[in-house]
Amino acid sequence: MKASLLTDKFIRAIDYARIAHAAHVRKGSNTPYIYHPLSVTCLIIEFGGNEDQAIAGVLHDVVEDCGGMHEHLIKAQFGSAVANIVMGCSDSTAEQKVRPDDARAMENEWLARKRSYLEHLRQAAAEVILVSACDKLHNARTIVQDLENPAMGLTVFKRFKGGTEGTLQYYQALSEIFDAADTAPALQIRITVTRMRELTRNLEAASKAADSQAT
Repeated sequence: MKASLLTDKFIRAIDYARIAHAAHVRKGSNTPYIYHPLSVTCLIIEFGGNEDQAIAGVLHDVVEDCGGMHEHLIKAQFGSAVANIVMGCSDSTAEQKVRPDDARAMENEWLARKRSYLEHLRQAAAEVILVSACDKLHNARTIVQDLENPAMGLTVFKRFKGGTEGTLQYYQALSEIFDAADTAPALQIRITVTRMRELTRNLEAASKAADSQAT
């Protein structure tokens, strides 16, 4: 009988993430946050990732959203390889995230953090790149889905500290990095980011036309 790709360690990782993210929901929704890491790990498996990468996909936001102490707990329970991938996919720990009082300072902090992460990704190992790419692919697809929803549209960008242009630029930069790395999800990311930009451009044009007619 052929051995299963995934062991009970993978199941334990799902439970770890479920508990860590128990109080979290996806931005702009009441969807339990665990939906995102589960979706990411499914993409990792789809694109040929191994068990360590699949486990890291389940856990990829735990340190960033729940605290730096999880790095050591993840290493102890799931091994150094998993912990290294998780840290490689994190642009900060929960404690390091600055929460400025005004919108401009918040945007500047976000921009500095994302620039640093982009530079990090350009040098990252292939196993980190795959997990990060699957994370960003799922997020990008969610944005596209919201842009296509008449009830949401351009307001989706209000969720992000970078606003419309900052968010678009960030995903374009990510797409270019994943293309250069020739990681398996790169084509789907490029298609999704192109769709994101087209939808945004069309919705902005329609909004301007409606404003012009109203005046």
